[in-house]
Amino acid sequence: MELNIFDETSVLESVVVGIAKSNGGVPNIKDVYDPKSRSHILSGTYPKEVDMINELNSFVKLLTSYGVKVYRPKVIQNYNQIYSRDIGFVIENKFLISNILPIRSQEIKAIQYLLSSLPSNSIINFPDEAHIEGGDVILHKNKIYVGAYIKDDYSEFITARTNIKGLEFLRNNFPNKEVVLLELNKSNFNPKKNILHLDCCFQPLGESYAIIHKEGFSNQNQLQMLIDDFGFENCFFVDANEMFDMMTNIFSINKSTVVSDPYFSRLNYWLVSKGFSVEELSFREVSKQEGLFRCVTLPLKRKKWMD
Repeated sequence: MELNIFDETSVLESVVVGIAKSNGGVPNIKDVYDPKSRSHILSGTYPKEVDMINELNSFVKLLTSYGVKVYRPKVIQNYNQIYSRDIGFVIENKFLISNILPIRSQEIKAIQYLLSSLPSNSIINFPDEAHIEGGDVILHKNKIYVGAYIKDDYSEFITARTNIKGLEFLRNNFPNKEVVLLELNKSNFNPKKNILHLDCCFQPLGESYAIIHKEGFSNQNQLQMLIDDFGFENCFFVDANEMFDMMTNIFSINKSTVVSDPYFSRLNYWLVSKGFSVEELSFREVSKQEGLFRCVTLPLKRKKWMD
């Protein structure tokens, strides 16, 4: 298996897509680790396994139609394995195993059959004190944007997944890249004020476009730098309700083709106006656990960015 990831939008060749089979059903409220899932449990609208399986299978069918090789995790009984993005990520030709929440620590074992085919020097493990999840890592050109929470009350937020030591570890291991800190707002209980991961408030598209939820960033200088990187005129800004619906969390099959939810009519109209081809696929049930198309994918190989 070959690894090659330099950005988020080059032609996708292989990817891991999460699974919903035997996902454990409705969790106990005390075990929930994101506020959107919590809100759906309390309202009795937590997603059904069969509905999430159908949505994920439709996504796999779509990716396969574009010639993408799709891998799936092996099933761990009664365990949530939907969001493959967080358990690991690829930068260049290295697979980095995330230092993830302890409650999710078993998920990486489900793709061990893939990792075992890689040379040992292609796999990087984070030290215990360096926290990071794949949803907080976004590649664009020569930059690695990292969403993190660096305040002293980090340990009080179960929604804080990446710390400054995780960012510094990336900086030390990829000295040829510019690693950019983007501080995120967190809430354990309000899903419209919580940014679980960077890809919940930022997504690059094509060569120079981006979706941004401005209120997701706690440092206004960092936010302005991000907008300047793409140009204000190339940014699509979403509000708190659209962020809650996961509008930033679409997925690029290539530089001109994206997968989006038909519910995102305002975004999809803008995308088409910018020359994108939009594959619409409903992911309303999967989204109830605070993740969408990017969250369920772990890209392994894209065509080299210079091609």
